[in-house]
Amino acid sequence: MPGELREDSVVIEDQKEGTQIYNKGNFGYPMRGGGLELDLIEATFLMECERLQVLKGGMIMSFRDIFNYSSTQYEKFDTTYLVYRDMRNRGFVVRAESGHFDLSVFPRGHTMSDSRPRYLVRAVSERDILDLDMFSKEVALTESKGKKLLYGVVDEEGDLTYYHMSTKDPGGNLPHSSSKRAAEGWLIGERVLVFGEDQIEHLRGGGFYGKMMGNVLQLSLIECCFLMEMGDLEVTRQTGERMSAEEMADIGTRTQEEFDLRLGAFRDLRRRGMVVKTGFKYGAHFRVYAGSPDEDHAKYLVHSVPKEKEMMWPEISRTVRLSGGVKKEILFCRASEPMEYLEFKWFRP
Repeated sequence: MPGELREDSVVIEDQKEGTQIYNKGNFGYPMRGGGLELDLIEATFLMECERLQVLKGGMIMSFRDIFNYSSTQYEKFDTTYLVYRDMRNRGFVVRAESGHFDLSVFPRGHTMSDSRPRYLVRAVSERDILDLDMFSKEVALTESKGKKLLYGVVDEEGDLTYYHMSTKDPGGNLPHSSSKRAAEGWLIGERVLVFGEDQIEHLRGGGFYGKMMGNVLQLSLIECCFLMEMGDLEVTRQTGERMSAEEMADIGTRTQEEFDLRLGAFRDLRRRGMVVKTGFKYGAHFRVYAGSPDEDHAKYLVHSVPKEKEMMWPEISRTVRLSGGVKKEILFCRASEPMEYLEFKWFRP
């Protein structure tokens, strides 16, 4: 069917031909008085499918011509087109968007006349940088509209990977319960050791703090800082000097990378009733349990990130693939006020 290029759209003047294109796939926007207006991404796709012929100044354009022209009119047209094309080939009705999002996608098997968009999609290259502050705003905007946010990531060969992005409100059933007395610990190296069965039970029993080393409980510096803040632990140096929580945190900051960042996430997760253990062997800061670690597997892997953080897509891809391989959900804990938990999940449309 013939259409005429007019700046940033293609117009099919013939009402019958326009109606046929619109009815078979929900392409374009019906015009008052008849005819159909197509945006450039739709026209490019229809040309590739050999359903449309585009004229410019009376001359027939090739697919290369329309693709090159569209690329001059819209930033990252090639990336957006590949995502649009993939979604269309999967049977979805897709619309180009402006502003924060690139595409809106309707439920499979539905049209614009009988449904509302289910997904808002951002089309990005694997070499693009993800700004978590902007991403957080996009998630909030999408969720406020009752829709799901998808990122379609295009690799250098043109293959696509989709991620469903959302916020989480993690919680557990083991809230921290402070005692009227503090356990006694001794700082030795980068660990605090607690001796005595009653002292150990005070920390180990309900909160699953630390790890047993024979008959001795060893606590990480992060656990110690939190327990000292809660008044459940007093720590003494080998010299016999009693330590404050601030002094313990200072040791952690000087000896461990991102200590303050990790402590903030640990503190928040513990206050949410969750049991928090190191996630080193999984490549994350923490593995997190909703209940007893003796009775269930960790539900989440949590990685702490600054409020202002930029990430590369290969880094996100590795993290998401790893979490999927061990059957856990990966959450990025963004150090904001309050703490914000962002989930990246591999998604098949």
